[in-house]
Amino acid sequence: MNALTATREVLIPLQCEYYALEGIARLLNTVELVKNNLNKELEISGVALTMYTRTKLSNQAVKEIIKYFPGKVFKTIIPRNIRLAEAPSFGKPIFEYAPNCRGAKAYEALTKELINRHFEKEKELDKEIGSLAKKMKKFWDTGASPRHAAGRVK
Repeated sequence: MNALTATREVLIPLQCEYYALEGIARLLNTVELVKNNLNKELEISGVALTMYTRTKLSNQAVKEIIKYFPGKVFKTIIPRNIRLAEAPSFGKPIFEYAPNCRGAKAYEALTKELINRHFEKEKELDKEIGSLAKKMKKFWDTGASPRHAAGRVK
């Protein structure tokens, strides 16, 4: 709760399995409660699909997750990988333990995707702010009085 209250965004890692889909409703309720009562700025920045296997069940889970979170699911999917499972038991991050394994490469791609998504968001925000700033400058350059002060000018 403290972490959700202190941040603006939450990234949801979600296993490509049926039971993970069942549990997500509780997390979403918690996020919504925090947003409504403690942190109005809180948003779900994305859903990262993890522990993917090439099975019918995983593929069905991916389709359901994409349906449930339109536009929020990252394209990069983290595969189930033995090296990812082993790294914590050796007390090392995957990029030290096995930096060239499929799992490490997938996490690297996910990181790049997350950075690009934020860069695009910032670019759009800059456009909006730039557009607003241009409108304001254009207004002030006309020399017109602001509407709220127009009645006071004699």
